[in-house]
Amino acid sequence: MAGGDNQVHGTVTEGFEGVREAFAAVLDEARDAPEAQLVVHVDGRRVVDLWGGPGTTADTLTGVYSLTKGAAHLVVALLVQDGVLDLDREVAAYWPEFGAEGKERLTLRELLAHRSGVVGVDGGFTTGELADDRLMAARLAGQRPFWEPGTAYGYHAFVIGALTGEVVRRVTGRSIHEIYEERIRAPYGLDFHLGLPEALEARYADVLPLLPTPQEAEQLAANAAAPDSVRAVAFNQNATTPTDLVAFANTRAVRALGPTSSGGVGTARGVAGMYAAAISEVDGRAPLLKPETVTKFARVHYRGTDLVTGIEDAFGLGFEGLSGRYPFLGPDTLGHSGATGSLGFADPDNGVAYAYTRRRFSFPTGVGAALENHRLAEAAVRAAGGR
Repeated sequence: MAGGDNQVHGTVTEGFEGVREAFAAVLDEARDAPEAQLVVHVDGRRVVDLWGGPGTTADTLTGVYSLTKGAAHLVVALLVQDGVLDLDREVAAYWPEFGAEGKERLTLRELLAHRSGVVGVDGGFTTGELADDRLMAARLAGQRPFWEPGTAYGYHAFVIGALTGEVVRRVTGRSIHEIYEERIRAPYGLDFHLGLPEALEARYADVLPLLPTPQEAEQLAANAAAPDSVRAVAFNQNATTPTDLVAFANTRAVRALGPTSSGGVGTARGVAGMYAAAISEVDGRAPLLKPETVTKFARVHYRGTDLVTGIEDAFGLGFEGLSGRYPFLGPDTLGHSGATGSLGFADPDNGVAYAYTRRRFSFPTGVGAALENHRLAEAAVRAAGGR
């Protein structure tokens, strides 16, 4: 496609020209404009600030789906670091109602590693429930698990933030949203919101659907989840009205409430800024996380076949195990991908904080972000002098 519609805008610091070239190549090769932003920090300093697509600027806000999980679990990591939460305490000790249906022995550590077995509810959620973490938590507490808790893992796509968020609420009396706003978003002025204020709605640009080729459409249809499968439950395809991911993010109620698994709204500047603050000194402030906390949450805890996706994968605590997927990243990399193909992470070994957001859905890879993240992230780490 390329041409003027996909022109690269923005700046890079000297030495990071290769990142701009990689981004330009991604846009040039795209069949349909991804409407993307790419931002990189090194040691807390922004060194890459790029965007492209006819409907996207540096300040364009859009739905970032599971990048939201990174923000939610940065809050959880802070509370563990503060001694407020104990990873090896049973969830039911914090939230007694959760102990129903054989879930009483599940620990917070196992929950964060997507091992609870409670990936959704019988009959599915309404959109109103999916938008509201408290409504989801109330239903999930009494739900029978879809496998024996703690024995296997599967991606808790729509619910992990509601589950961990209820633990946070029971202990602190406050929501993840409130703590994130007070301790992370507001102090750093981050354009990454868990609950988008009405005043910022004018900057929101809709998420755009995948425009598949006939062959891709055939492949997607062939791989659709069976209605009674665990995958259908996890992605709310078992609901009376199955969830349409594009419509979900483009619903004002979802953006306003900001469900902490999937409903965040932001820019690449906001996402990269958050990850920079997590591991680096920024504006004279010490890193949010101590190195030992980063290691605790980033290192892979469980590896194997994901019972939801059916694919070999790995998870840390609340964060994806990215170093196995991207071998140029260090083992203490904290990060998460998002449904459109976006990716955000912090790699303390290389001092790199990275965010790639795209408004248009990419063809799903099964695990992780859009394929272009391999070349973009590797270019960033290489320019930063990484391994």
